[in-house]
Amino acid sequence: MIRIASAAWPIDRHADWASYAAKLEAWVAEAAARGAHLLVFPEYGNMELASLLDPALALDAAAQVEPLADMARDVMRLHADLARRHKVHILAGSMVERDERGQIVNRARLFGPEGGAGFQDKLVLTMWERTHWTIAPGAAQVTLFDLGFAKVGVIICYDSEFPDAAQMLAAAGADILLVPSCTDSLAGYWRVRVGAMARALETQCFVVQSPTVGAAPWSAVVDVNVGAAGIFAPPDLGMPADGVVALGELDAAGWTYADLDLEALAELRRSGAVRGPAHWGEQPATSPARLRLA
Repeated sequence: MIRIASAAWPIDRHADWASYAAKLEAWVAEAAARGAHLLVFPEYGNMELASLLDPALALDAAAQVEPLADMARDVMRLHADLARRHKVHILAGSMVERDERGQIVNRARLFGPEGGAGFQDKLVLTMWERTHWTIAPGAAQVTLFDLGFAKVGVIICYDSEFPDAAQMLAAAGADILLVPSCTDSLAGYWRVRVGAMARALETQCFVVQSPTVGAAPWSAVVDVNVGAAGIFAPPDLGMPADGVVALGELDAAGWTYADLDLEALAELRRSGAVRGPAHWGEQPATSPARLRLA
């Protein structure tokens, strides 16, 4: 049994780095004390670090990108230290970083208790990211992380609304898909939640959604945040009939926990009513036939 902690992370304003670090450590310590093995923070969770910049920069989406990317190394060191000291795996809140191509991307990093680390970039940018910002989509690559107790993939927010990345990860052996999200409307939250639940059904994986919550009028990027943390499963053999393993309260900050049984998931894949990936090859492989009836 694997205990997952999914954060509904409030976007707070910080007077200094120590304030931010203390907040993050308190959250990690709480989840670790509750026995969580894997802690999931949301998309753009670390964009609250813009509060450490000049207020004018925090209100300028484009201008804040470079100084925030300059903070990435300190953010990495802090999360790596917390994962080691609390003996947990942590998917850090994503933030802007400069990638290996020299492009600024939206990157989520995963840290292990023994010092291992990796990352996943957002692949498909939203319309807001395309028109209001200066970031690039990540290189067209997904990564399967072997945590020892489970194989995990990360599909960031809008990426969860498309099947391709999730299906590639499932085909590679993923047990759990992590969906860090940041949405500024109820409709946006539901799009990602519906996407997460659809990915659970089609891939026969557990899916974990972690959102940002709360208002931050001082920020140009994470000013309005709507969502609820949730852990979802295929609605099939041995799982909740509605596919909801655990669900936090809408817009309420805090952890949502779930104990995930990978043996039960394996039995579902063998004996469930739906066979998911086993039947993908039976889908149409050619363009649709066209028939005019008018």
